Amino acid sequence: MPKRERNKFVKRGQVLDILIEDYAFGGKGIGRIRNEKGEFVIFVPNTLPGQFVKAQVKKSSKSYAECKLLEVLEPSEDEVEMPFQTIPGAPYINLPIDKQHEYKIKSTFELFKRIGKVTDIASKFDELVSSPNTFHYRNKMEYGFSAIGYDHEKKTDVDEFTLGFKKRGTWWCGDNLNKDSGLFDAEVENQLREIRKYCEATELQPWHAPKKEGFFRYLVVRKSYETNKLLFNLVTTSHDLPQFNLNNFADFLVQLFGNRVAGLLHTINDEIGDRTIATTGSIQLVYGEDKIVEELLGLNFEISMKSFFQTNPKCAEKLYAKVIDYALEQKDAVDNSVVLDLFCGTGTIGQILASKAQNTQIVGVDIVASAIEDAKENAKRNDIKGLKFYAADVGKFLNEHPKYTNKLGTIILDPARAGISPKTLKKIINLNAKRLVYVSCNPATQARDTEQLIQAGYHLKKISLVDQFPHTAHIETVVLFDKK
Repeated sequence: MPKRERNKFVKRGQVLDILIEDYAFGGKGIGRIRNEKGEFVIFVPNTLPGQFVKAQVKKSSKSYAECKLLEVLEPSEDEVEMPFQTIPGAPYINLPIDKQHEYKIKSTFELFKRIGKVTDIASKFDELVSSPNTFHYRNKMEYGFSAIGYDHEKKTDVDEFTLGFKKRGTWWCGDNLNKDSGLFDAEVENQLREIRKYCEATELQPWHAPKKEGFFRYLVVRKSYETNKLLFNLVTTSHDLPQFNLNNFADFLVQLFGNRVAGLLHTINDEIGDRTIATTGSIQLVYGEDKIVEELLGLNFEISMKSFFQTNPKCAEKLYAKVIDYALEQKDAVDNSVVLDLFCGTGTIGQILASKAQNTQIVGVDIVASAIEDAKENAKRNDIKGLKFYAADVGKFLNEHPKYTNKLGTIILDPARAGISPKTLKKIINLNAKRLVYVSCNPATQARDTEQLIQAGYHLKKISLVDQFPHTAHIETVVLFDKK
């Protein structure tokens, strides 16, 4: 094992070889440099206790440093061999799923103790809801083209046509995906090299990130688990577009995947930013349909390439079932009442609840107008009554609708990763609902909001964890609060 770093401090840009000794929330491994002056803590994302890693310092203070992972030099003893190609998006794929769950439960509890001031959080624990599919669970993947690849034997950048993912720790360097990663559709990923060869044979150039030029940019694929159909989106610049035959490319995809191909879209993105969908530019249908259909808990949803939809739909069913279970724990408080579904997105939770609660009016609010339009269309398609959707900022909506104060039994909250702003949370508290069901994709901000809710008289009754993204550090939480 290489000699470990013994300095009492480190500098920005410095490269360290260090043993990971512990695990913090969000997938941050903890290493330590010790000497006669004390202990210096090193945080390295996407690492595990027992791994010996190479990391680069991005930020340093007197007592700790934040690093980025460059390479795992030695695996943890807990890791096992997997038949998949390793990718940055699945840093823990070699760790048995039970061990992944153990780390996620422990680190989430520590958050609620430290940030939320809930010292007895373990006694409130309901369950960890595991993903029905541990592998091949994603319904969408974005593959990037790059003119700079990586030679793993020589450990250096090379000029080559690549299609896959960014090499870990770089923004300019691509890494070919040559086989199944274990996350998305195995057939698609095992054929990705053939798609790469087809595109390379055109002699049109892949995107060169440092020069900000090239033709091929991304290949985005969405999959329906209900129909097994695939929807493709090829993203290119407009430069050299007359030299590329989109119809021939569609025919090629059909040769590879047959009637699984629902459609091919083409997006022009001439912006230099690293995004698949440009704010300017265009998207057109080349072949087939521009949408696929997915089912959740017996309801059908049409999904376009731009639509937000749960990435792991089979696990999303279990997540939504848990939310509905908490909302209906006292069913008499939901039936014949109004339920606010705040930050509702495409309104999936509200639709499911409306289909199960008698004469209940669900009022969904979200700031994203396109999501609200999707919510209205999906509710119409599923013939669900008792739903009203508003495209509005939640805080402003509550100001404009004071009639709900002291009239609500249940509020459902499902905010973005940033959590709920303090002003909006105060308005929600002032509604004086009997219970809150708070869904979060970021337990750190939920734990922060929990402290304020407890101070306002709410009691954390139950918490469940939902592992929607196996082999990553992500975990979702569903918390039931009720008034003391």
